[in-house]
Amino acid sequence: MFIPLHDSNNLKHIRLQWVTWSLIALNVLVWAITEQAGAESDFVNAAVLGLGFIPSVVNDIAELPPSLVLVPEDATYVTYSFLHGNWLHLGSNMIFLWVFGDNIEDAMGHFRFLIFYFACAAAGAFAHGLLLPDSENPLIGASGAVAGIVAAYLMLHPKVRVWVLVLGRIPLPLPAYIPLLFWVLFQFFMVITDMGGEVSWAAHVGGIIAGAVLVLFFRRSGVPLFDRTIDTPRAVVRKSAEPVATTTIPASPPPKWGR
Repeated sequence: MFIPLHDSNNLKHIRLQWVTWSLIALNVLVWAITEQAGAESDFVNAAVLGLGFIPSVVNDIAELPPSLVLVPEDATYVTYSFLHGNWLHLGSNMIFLWVFGDNIEDAMGHFRFLIFYFACAAAGAFAHGLLLPDSENPLIGASGAVAGIVAAYLMLHPKVRVWVLVLGRIPLPLPAYIPLLFWVLFQFFMVITDMGGEVSWAAHVGGIIAGAVLVLFFRRSGVPLFDRTIDTPRAVVRKSAEPVATTTIPASPPPKWGR
């Protein structure tokens, strides 16, 4: 539908969005390692099965062989979000995280933003497992976490101008609420109409709901919603008890020019 390119939204509370950069770097690093090993390699298959979120395993309907158990089952609510199927899957998630993540980190602070990111990822996995509880297919990708960031950005900065590439070729500066609200509504539409597809729209919806709710509690005190400005009290003008004497300086005569 659209690709975000840049937003006109400066940081106000932090100097560097190092959590956002670290998350992007870690996602890219994991993808580079798996890509180097080869998509069909035993290493990648073991990583996807051991770190991906598998609803039937988490719900105790199926069980992984002990050799494939890399982390506790509950940890896969988060670990799945660092795996991606290909560079397009990775790139689409990371560009959303790059454009919108810094301002959410700014609004929450570094530590709370990291918890927020993981919570949205877990909510995405939970929604996926709720809709397909007996699925044996592993869920991978940061889409649930990124969807939460999109929802939070929509709640905080709907009026900010965002440059987007519409249909992959038309650059347009739009208020954030136009592309982001359309994107959110599209996810809800697709979760109803494309339940059997390869994309887990439910994970997106779970992340969106979590992001919209958690931003209300995770944002800094005083950070407004919907781009509202905070009214500060007007400066009080202190009047002197006694009038101040003033001296009138007579105008000086015009200068005389020598000949």
